[in-house]
Amino acid sequence: MKYRRLGRTGLKVSEISLGSWLTYGKSVEDNTATKTIHKAYDLGINFFDSANVYEQGEGERVLSKALKEFPRESYVVTTKAFWPMGDGPNDRGLSRKHIYEQVHNSLKRMELDYVDIFYCHRYDPETPVEETLRVIDDLIRQGKILYAGVSEWTAAQIEEAVGIADRKLLDRIVVNQPVYNMLNRYIEKEVLPVSSKYGIGQVVFSPLAQGILTGKYLGGKIPETSRAANDEINNGVKGLLTDDVLDKVGKLDQVAKELDTTLPALALAWILRQPHVASALVGASRPEQIEANVKGSELELTADVLDKIEEILA
Repeated sequence: MKYRRLGRTGLKVSEISLGSWLTYGKSVEDNTATKTIHKAYDLGINFFDSANVYEQGEGERVLSKALKEFPRESYVVTTKAFWPMGDGPNDRGLSRKHIYEQVHNSLKRMELDYVDIFYCHRYDPETPVEETLRVIDDLIRQGKILYAGVSEWTAAQIEEAVGIADRKLLDRIVVNQPVYNMLNRYIEKEVLPVSSKYGIGQVVFSPLAQGILTGKYLGGKIPETSRAANDEINNGVKGLLTDDVLDKVGKLDQVAKELDTTLPALALAWILRQPHVASALVGASRPEQIEANVKGSELELTADVLDKIEEILA
């Protein structure tokens, strides 16, 4: 496993990280989840991602319980807040009240003194950005959060947050967590340049396009055990399985075969070609999936291969 600095910070994270969205505390049994998390750690992954809203805290609980076996200083763990955690008017968003309460609730569930990274899970148009940044700054000063980040914020929203932090002498955000993969490259136009300008690293989610870039759907077949076959967790995967997408995936699979590697490894290595991407965040329901995914950190793509991929994705 290789490690990269998170933006301009001194924090080093594994190029492949493990998330718990739609898996732990939901579709994966706790025992299997623990084995998968332990396998990831054994393979050198030191970066584990969760959020309060993942099964209303169950994702955090399962992840933290599995990590208890290891020294706290040996791994980096995250959580987030924004999405509803109840029916009350203050049970959502990025207000001082909601963030303060949710961070403490997450720490209790995870039985931790601090989280390494706290993300604003989305942008909140109903709360002043300064209010959000001030409560995060307070929690950083209290030692309950070490680094601040955002998820799926636009370039303009990121720039707004940096400007306010600098003017008010508050802790800056240092990481952004956007969706990014071969089939969804929206961050390349504005988000990456702005983030690079301010030293904000990227920890990208859905790097395998919710399983499409594993090749499991080639031929138009939907395996019974796949995400697309499960209406509770497919999040619109079926709608992405168009002839055009499957044609591209088939050609990418051929490139992987020519390189004597797998399509997932190719897709992850392609993401890691970006120097400002600190880590590719994968999901895994079985230990063998993690074993396959870490190969993306080992694979180096030549300029010729990258040009061929670009032609396929055009």
